[in-house]
Amino acid sequence: MAYTSAMGSLERTATNTSVIDVLDRVLDKGIVIDAWVRVSLVGIDLITVEARVLVASIQTYLQYADAVAELAPPSVIT
Repeated sequence: MAYTSAMGSLERTATNTSVIDVLDRVLDKGIVIDAWVRVSLVGIDLITVEARVLVASIQTYLQYADAVAELAPPSVIT
């Protein structure tokens, strides 16, 4: 199956991807999941959850550790 666009042509082939291939790709590139949830009632915060999950190999983490640290939100002073 081939696709054409303004950028050129793209050919897609059917391949069997194993769990090992997916895991290798995730560890090579890494995944960041950033979540922030606040539940409040009548203007009063009941629950606040902040989570940042990083899945990567040690090598990938060390390569991007400084950039990830810069993305951290500032602390909230209450």
